[in-house]
Amino acid sequence: MTATDIRTAAIARALFAARFGADAVGTWSAPGRVNLIGEHTDYNDGFVLPFAIQHRTHVALAPRADGVFRVRVASTFDDATVEVALDDLDEIFPAQRDDVPEWARYPLGVAWALLAASGTDPRAVTGVDLAFASDVPVGAGLSSSAAIEGATAVALADTWGISLDRVALAKVGRRAENEAVGAPTGIMDQMASLLGRADAAIFLDCRSLDAQVIDLGFADAGLELVVIDTGVKHSHATGGYGERRAACERGAAALGVPALRDVSVDDLPRLAELVDDVTYRRVRHVVTENQRVLDTVRTLREQGPTAIGDLLVASHASMRDDFEISVPELDTAVEAALAAGAVGARMTGGGFGGAAIALVAHDKVQAVTDAATAAFAAAGFAAPTIFTVTPSAGAARD
Repeated sequence: MTATDIRTAAIARALFAARFGADAVGTWSAPGRVNLIGEHTDYNDGFVLPFAIQHRTHVALAPRADGVFRVRVASTFDDATVEVALDDLDEIFPAQRDDVPEWARYPLGVAWALLAASGTDPRAVTGVDLAFASDVPVGAGLSSSAAIEGATAVALADTWGISLDRVALAKVGRRAENEAVGAPTGIMDQMASLLGRADAAIFLDCRSLDAQVIDLGFADAGLELVVIDTGVKHSHATGGYGERRAACERGAAALGVPALRDVSVDDLPRLAELVDDVTYRRVRHVVTENQRVLDTVRTLREQGPTAIGDLLVASHASMRDDFEISVPELDTAVEAALAAGAVGARMTGGGFGGAAIALVAHDKVQAVTDAATAAFAAAGFAAPTIFTVTPSAGAARD
């Protein structure tokens, strides 16, 4: 564990003691993620290339000593403690989810989905208390939500003796996010958080869920991955994300295919005759982004990370112009990083805010940082938060 991990886990334990008047039996944690490339392809059965990062969410947990079949969740995000009966989870999710604070839907939704996925009777497991602390930036496109889900899933599976593999736990997290929270996301974030490996990315086929570890080679190439957090908050549970997903479904239906995974660049001229311009551009982003993921994996294997810059830049342009999920702050971050010598840069995450990433030679990190800060000031934007991330291991008991 890093010094930050030790500190954040201690915060979770202290919160547990303060809220529940007892000591936790242990802490578990899961990382956020950066998606190197492959945005909005996951729910279209496509390809993505994320990696887990060193920023993690920690959960302190203990079974309830009173024998009550209830779950309580507390978090540094909120002064409230939320408590529900385990056998009420089926009534709460998804029909009555709005009765639960949004932050609490993530861990409670995982508990609900985990019991369902394993066929476990809620009365056959112990009640539990959980307290969360995190150093994953919220709203930055680094999937703080998947970090909560992954930490909860491994902690509850261990505590309840539920034997599900990491892919099954990722499905649990996705169901929690889709149905308990109400965010129509794919499975990329959960897979990255649960399957992450040090110094590597996860090349994920979102249809088969086949995952391959791809060495990134950043350190050997003298490269750093810089995150430029714009501070513009986003939420996947709002309308923009859902509208784009619906456009993708319209495009697939127009071409008579199950998902946009089944559409190639060569099919785009025919699609243009079948749908409106907005739907066409949404589909074009997904189809070309899938190809960019494949090209990035091949380039990493054959030429190394210094050769992927143009693919990152093309990905950003596609999200800005075709999928229309960038914002002025993200465009400013990308343009400033490239002007300061970044190998490549793009927004990352679901869009409408969040962060941009830049692949930067180690000796240019400060120049990129200074350029982005200056560009934000010149545009009248609030100062960005800028830091580097390291490809790291997935969810585990601390």
